Amino acid sequence: MELRHLRYFAVLAEELHFGRAAERLHMAQPPLSQRIRDLERDLGVRLFDRTRQRVRLTEAGALLLEHVRPVLEGVDTAREAMRRIRPGEAGVLRAGVPPDTNPVVLPTLTAGFARRVPDVLIDLHELTTDEQLARLREGELDAGVVRHPADTMGLESGPTARRELGVVLPAGHPLADSAEPVRLRSLNGAPLVIFPRVMAPRLYDHMQTVCRDEGFLPGAIRHARNPHFVHGLVLAGRGVHLNEAPAAPLPEGLVWRPLAGAALAWTTSVVWVPSRHNEAVAAFAEAVIEGLTAAGHRIGSVPSAADPAASSPADPADPADPADPAAGS
Repeated sequence: MELRHLRYFAVLAEELHFGRAAERLHMAQPPLSQRIRDLERDLGVRLFDRTRQRVRLTEAGALLLEHVRPVLEGVDTAREAMRRIRPGEAGVLRAGVPPDTNPVVLPTLTAGFARRVPDVLIDLHELTTDEQLARLREGELDAGVVRHPADTMGLESGPTARRELGVVLPAGHPLADSAEPVRLRSLNGAPLVIFPRVMAPRLYDHMQTVCRDEGFLPGAIRHARNPHFVHGLVLAGRGVHLNEAPAAPLPEGLVWRPLAGAALAWTTSVVWVPSRHNEAVAAFAEAVIEGLTAAGHRIGSVPSAADPAASSPADPADPADPADPAAGS
């Protein structure tokens, strides 16, 4: 039984309305519905009676709420106490960055942040986009550096930074010596080495869609998140890999080539919960843009608060009720 599930349960028990509860939690309705079902399955009881017209606590739900409230109040009290004893006059900013962040970004980012808010310490965490979004909504992070498209419903974003992707190939590949940018369709049938979908589902699906639309249908998909493992798979001839230009020389036997048409790119921004925006978050957002610019990203406009696909239904009842055939999809 996870603490975040108990918090979701408590908010829904107060609102008795999935739409309002999801809005308070800065998340979409379907993930909230799934977390409540996970909690019910874990406890072996039904906590809510749901219909299309209303949501009501069961007897088990009312009993659980009595036990959950003091637990959550205690956690909030402890968290606030830890904030007060953290070093630095204004505390610590807890921020997430992607696992494959270009090494050029971090020294520029940390130096820029220290220059803007010298009394605040920065606590960086290596987290995937979806891990960051979950921790932001739980209050465990103050800001995150995420890749788009992503489910940023209820969050605010700074300006986007874009860097076009190329392809990492074995040196013996027919396209390795190409003087022209590589067209995605010329890779058709080759296996693709890509990050696991769980790291950033919307970005993963977007990349697969672009590849398909550009005529690149991978012969196989192989997942890897560690750069050394990625490079090892490409060296072994197990696939090609799409990524930005490397910050350091690739291992011997690998080459990077740009893609034609700029169809694929990392689009990155800083996100935060609106109610927790402050001077330190603003300084972090500026420092990240400074770091990404140093790594070759181009700065664009501020994205919308949520991707269009993240908008939730207006139905007041649970949109993924177990009676609904689409539940859990």
